[in-house]
Parts: sequence; C-alpha cells; structure tokens
Amino acid sequence: MVDADASDPYCIREELPDPETFAALREAAGMPPRSLEGVERGLPNSLYGVVVAHEPTGEIVGMGRIVGDGGTVYQISDMAVHPDHQRRGLGTRIMAALEDYIDETAPSQAYVNLIADVDGFYERFGFEEVRPASKGMYRRIE
Repeated sequence: MVDADASDPYCIREELPDPETFAALREAAGMPPRSLEGVERGLPNSLYGVVVAHEPTGEIVGMGRIVGDGGTVYQISDMAVHPDHQRRGLGTRIMAALEDYIDETAPSQAYVNLIADVDGFYERFGFEEVRPASKGMYRRIE
C-alpha cells in the first residue's frame, strides 16, 4: 500500500487492475478502447502499476502504469480516474506513485515519456512537449 489516512476514503495500491476493470476505467474516462485480448496480454508485462481503491465500496476508481524496458525507456500509460471520483487529487497521487517508482529504479539517462491528453497536468511533474525537436506519432491496429 502506498498511502493510508483514516479520514481518506481512497487508497493507492501497488498493483494492476484486472482486465475488465482496466477496460471499464478507460471507457469511463473517455479513453480509446483496447481489446480484451490485448489487455490480458499487456497488463502482465507492465513494469509497475497502481490502482486507486475507494475504501468504503472496495471499487477500483483509478489507475496508472509504467511500461517499457526497465532500463532505457519508461512510458507512463493508462492514467485514468473514473469521472465520479475526479477533482479529488487522485490523478496527482497516481502520478506521484509512478514518479516515485521511476526515481527509485530508473538508471541515469533513462528516457521517460507519455502521451498527454490533459493540458497543464503533466507539466507539474516536469514533463514538457517534445515539439519542435521531435513529434509524437502513433498507429492503431484495427
């Protein structure tokens, strides 16, 4: 367990969500879907992950994970908080846990990246746009 406070109904846990919860959180947060096959294959290959549990209900209401090679490249991925639980600092707590993991495990000169879909959030953690030096690109398999 990453944090605990008797008056706080949320707990950050160092674990990955099950595939169904992962898919449901992405959908609730308005993120593009992933196939269940892809999620089942991909989640176990994560370097690190955390979930946010709403203690009164036991429901997983947030998540974030790190993927990469564990040495030269780390990508922060699948950051999501269910809309019913947003605006409570949970995204910040997820990022703090992910950042702690990177700070403790990444060797010098490691490259940490992410694809941001929220303006102004990730900059607080020292992330900056790569343009004009580089440009982010993607390709989706249909």
